[in-house]
Amino acid sequence: MLRVEDIGVRFGGVHALKGVSLTCPAGQVTGLIGPNGAGKTTLFNIVTGIQRPDAGSVHLDDRDITRDSTEQRARAGLARTFQRLEVFGSLTVRENVQLAAELHRGLRRRGRSPVELADDLLARVGLTAVADHQAGVLPTGSARLLELARALAISPTTLLLDEPGSGLDEAESHQLGDLLRSLAAEGTAVLLVEHDVQLVMRICAHIYVLDFGQLLCEGSPAEVQADVGVQQAYLGAESVAS
Repeated sequence: MLRVEDIGVRFGGVHALKGVSLTCPAGQVTGLIGPNGAGKTTLFNIVTGIQRPDAGSVHLDDRDITRDSTEQRARAGLARTFQRLEVFGSLTVRENVQLAAELHRGLRRRGRSPVELADDLLARVGLTAVADHQAGVLPTGSARLLELARALAISPTTLLLDEPGSGLDEAESHQLGDLLRSLAAEGTAVLLVEHDVQLVMRICAHIYVLDFGQLLCEGSPAEVQADVGVQQAYLGAESVAS
């Protein structure tokens, strides 16, 4: 379980995050949505150790990881993808995943070679057919699936995904949703930031809504869609239930 308690972040006189708390349990997909600039990526940076909070704490299971390094958090089972693509364009798709497996070899997985693990993960995200292609020529949607495969190379207990559905068509988005639910069913805690509201509403058990760095609402998909404040700030006048 990932638990974030009363996180505060200031950039000069601006509160990027103020008193934000959330829980991401194992075994389910938890959504984090909100307008651009709401603080979603900043919160991801806090959780993964890229940035330090001015207030509050981050816990992974019973362990306080607020002051841990990014490497220590990875060793504890925390992995993420980025909104801005971070693939190694000159390497093949397989080599990208193999490199991640080699860097984290022995941390989370044992018994398989990095090459075997890379092939297994590429099959799982649907990229086997392009395993020998250079990563730099992949379309955006496929590159995001490659980032997901790399994140899975350490067999994370907690997985943070920043806009994984960006660039995917409707069929690919549906496949991604099924994959994330299957990962959660295996016991992974998945925290999803995503602008594809239909995807979020379909696969998330619980959703948090950020607006101007503060929690505006939380609840089930039905509860979030019915919240007037959420509709005005983010979803628009029409419900996305249809």
